[in-house]
Formats: sequence, C-alpha cells, structure tokens
Amino acid sequence: MKNRIFGLETEYGLIFTPHGKVYLPMEKILGYVFEGLIPNSWPSNAFLSNGARFYQDTGCHPEYATPECDQVFDAVVHDKAGERLLERCLPVAQKRLQEEGLSGDIYIYKNNTDSMGNTYGCHENYLMRRDVDFWKVTEQLIPFFVTRQIYAGAGKILKVAGRSHYFISQRAQHIHEKTSSSTTSSRSIINTRDEPHADAEKYRRLHIIVGDSNMSEYATYLKVGTTAIILAMIEDKFYVDGVELDDPVKAMREISRDTTLKKRVRLEKGKEMSAIDIQRLYLEKAKEYLSLVEEDPISRDILERWEFVLDELSEDPNRLDREIDWIAKRGLIQSYMNKKGCGLDDARVAMLDLQYHDINQDRGLYYLLDRGGMIERIAAEEDIQRAIDSPPQTTRAKTRGDFIRFAKAKNRSYTVDWTYLKLNGYWEETILCMDPFSSENVRVNELIAAAEAQK
Repeated sequence: MKNRIFGLETEYGLIFTPHGKVYLPMEKILGYVFEGLIPNSWPSNAFLSNGARFYQDTGCHPEYATPECDQVFDAVVHDKAGERLLERCLPVAQKRLQEEGLSGDIYIYKNNTDSMGNTYGCHENYLMRRDVDFWKVTEQLIPFFVTRQIYAGAGKILKVAGRSHYFISQRAQHIHEKTSSSTTSSRSIINTRDEPHADAEKYRRLHIIVGDSNMSEYATYLKVGTTAIILAMIEDKFYVDGVELDDPVKAMREISRDTTLKKRVRLEKGKEMSAIDIQRLYLEKAKEYLSLVEEDPISRDILERWEFVLDELSEDPNRLDREIDWIAKRGLIQSYMNKKGCGLDDARVAMLDLQYHDINQDRGLYYLLDRGGMIERIAAEEDIQRAIDSPPQTTRAKTRGDFIRFAKAKNRSYTVDWTYLKLNGYWEETILCMDPFSSENVRVNELIAAAEAQK
C-alpha cells in the first residue's frame, strides 16, 4: 500500500445518570473523566505518551485523536486504545463523585447521536499530495463515501413521521452538503479544512466527517483501508467513471433508510444503481489498479475482505453479523423484539440501541457479543493494551511519545502539538517536527541520551 499517514478522531457521548435529585453540569463530569487520565489536572488539550491527543470537544464531548499511523492495522488498534483509555477513566470519575458525596453513574458511548437529535462525529484523516486536484478528488470520492455506509454504518433507530425505523448510518441524516469547511453548521460529505500538520507545500489533509463511529474493528479496518486504496488510485489518475450522483445528500439518506440494500439511487446521467453496484465498480477498478502497481499483502487482504463483504451483502446481509456494526446490532434488537413481543418504538429497544456502544466492557452489548465469540476481530487485546502506552514506531508519533516520557521523567514543564515539542521555563527550547513520516528527531534523541548518561 502507498505510504500514507492515517488518523481517526472520535467524539464520545457522555451521560450522567444521578441517583436521586442531583444536578451536575456535564463540564464537571468531564473534568472527573479527565482526572482519570491525568491526575490532579483538567487539561482541555492533552497529548499522551502513545502520541495521541485527548481533549474536550464542542458540546462537552471527550474526544480522542489517534497518533499518526502509517499502517491501517495501527489505525484500528489505536482507535480501540482510545476506548480502553476512556474506560480506565470511569472508576476514577465514579470515585470522585463519591468523594463529593454524590451518587450516580457515568456512561461513555462510542456513537454519533444523542436523545435530543444532536450529532457528534468520527473524523477520518488521510495525508495526501498537494499537487493533486482537490476537486477531482471530491468528484471521485463522494459516490464512494455515500455508498460506503453499507459496510461502515453503525446502525440507528430513528423516528420518521412518528414511526421508528432502523437506519444503516447514524450520520447520514445529519449531512447537508457535498463539500464544506464547517464540521457543525453545514456538515458535508467531504470537509475542505486544510490543516496538513506537515509541509504545506507537499501535503494537504483529507478530512472526512461523514462516517460513523465503529465498535467493530473489522468495519474500521475496511473503512480506512478501502478509502486509502481509492485515494491512491486518484493520486495516480486512475479514475472510476460514470458514478457521479445526481443528488449525493439525498442518495446518502435513501441508502441509509433501506436495510434491504435494494434501493437504486439516481446518477447524474439518469441511470440508477444500488449502493452495492456502485461499490463493486470501485472494487473492480481497485483490482485493476493494484494489478499494475507493486502488490502488497495488506492491499490484497483489504480487497479480499471488501469483495467478501459485498458478496455477502448481495446474498444475505445477516451473514455479516460478526463483521458489520449495523447488522450485528440489528440482530440483537430483532432477537429481543421477538422474545419480548415488542417493536422498534419500545423504550427498551431504544436502550439496546444505545447500549451496543457502551465502551465499558462489562456493560456494552458489543462486548457481550465479543465475549461470546460472536465478533470478528482484527487486533489481539495485547496489541490494543500496548497501544495505550506506546505510539506507532514508524511515524512522528514515536518522537512525540519519547519526548513526553523524557519531560515527565525529568519533571520538566512542556507543551506539545502535532508539529512541535517545547520544553518550558529555564533553558526553554522548541523542537519542530514537520515530517509525519519521520520517527526519529536528532534533538530529542540527544535529550534522552543526556538524561540516560546522568543516571
């Protein structure tokens, strides 16, 4: 696979359920959660020793941004590490409640909507070449993103005209534009924000806000992997022709509402195609493209899984209840409704919909399926646990993690961002790190070596 930097930013839902008549602002609850990660402080923006960033987003959401990854597998693992880190915070947050004489339960959900109809996102980032025509990129990627939800959607019960329906995607109903610079007021399929956190003459960042947050590692792997392959194709001017949609936003919502996957959406030239058919066009072009470049095991694996998923979706989507979130969750809900003799409007079913996304492994329904051997995994748990403390070893994140560990060991005040490292106070020093592919920095290595020599 072409060398590229990936990253995922996940905004989490936060709920406090009091025992009795207790009111606490969510800012205070979020402060308790942050204390579980960084004791005795409440930073609004903290970089961690694994190179990731943990911070408060708009709407009082805890947000976790993975470190820079140059392998799809690493992006999956570090995305899961974010879940585990937040899960670790919960006992500390609960203890802080008790210390203040308060009683209640704190829940953190990896989903995209709340009970009031608000949405929060899972943003994907792909470093791409600056010299590529960005509008050609959007033209090629929009049909892909509109239809990708059939295997990347997280599923959601929504009311339409007073009746509850099960939708494939949580985010689809909240997208209003094809392209936009905003991530809140006019959410778009492709965001035009241009912050590469790298050499701006060589790179730009493709910022995607249309996707759902996935509990399934398989779905995350496929979501990021297929996008990376399509982006490489576009950079090499290998295009998929004739798939431009007449109304992409409308098509996205229509596809999300049709769990049979039979809905055909209208293309610009008047033809109609299903989401599966459009995805197959991208798949076939990707096969052709990869046959002309140096093949690698990761790209081959992604293509095989992609084809397998599209074949299963064509035959019987229910066969993918181990791999795809919206199908796994729908199976749980359907089983419950059959057992209880209720429908989608039942409040208990709405709770199931939410509980699937609970990151607490003792409570979350996704993890109930996982413990029962009913989920297809990509990563081993030891990989995820390692990623909690250790950054990818082949990107800039390694330098950042090394620097943070050094500064903490020396009890030095420091400031960190994506592109620089700074020692504060006496002998103040700023170290620029503009190359996200570089895992070593001479000055950081000198600081660490000097510290080792003084032991």
